[in-house]
Amino acid sequence: MPLGSNMTDFGKTVCFSGHRPEKLPDGGNECSQAVRTIKSILYREILESAENGYISFITGLARGVDLWAGEMVMELKARGMPLKLIAAAPYREHGKSFRGRDKFTLGNIFLQADEIVYVSEIYSRDCMRLRNEYMVDRSDKLIAVVSDYRSGTGQTIRYAEKKRIEVKIINAEKIENDLGGSFGNEQLAF
Repeated sequence: MPLGSNMTDFGKTVCFSGHRPEKLPDGGNECSQAVRTIKSILYREILESAENGYISFITGLARGVDLWAGEMVMELKARGMPLKLIAAAPYREHGKSFRGRDKFTLGNIFLQADEIVYVSEIYSRDCMRLRNEYMVDRSDKLIAVVSDYRSGTGQTIRYAEKKRIEVKIINAEKIENDLGGSFGNEQLAF
């Protein structure tokens, strides 16, 4: 059983999965239109989930989507929404190599999380997969930002579908193509 794992009475739960910045459009540059669009859709999905009775949100603490989602949940909590933020670290030393904004955001999440879970004590080849399965096993819904299904995020989506929980996919590649190509009056596909 993961360390620090009680997850009692946390109600309907959402978890997140998504690529690290370098695997996102424009290298995850938060000033790019594609990344701003992805973050806007992610925020809307989190807000709609909260408005539809989801109380707990589990972030896996990876750079990129996981940290963005954690920040968004903290913002909604600061606005007075009665939400719970669970930080699921794949191993105890996770994040020690983070720099700059990523390190700052991770520290804030650790400070403000309602619960911190260390899925493994030390790093192993399987600790990320185990963290992803831990999150899905305790969730009713997965919100995933994906462009490459041959990835940890793709693996998490398949696991969530196998577990028959709701999966909401934000297709980063489609967003990038729509914005880079014939973006205009066309609707973005989410």
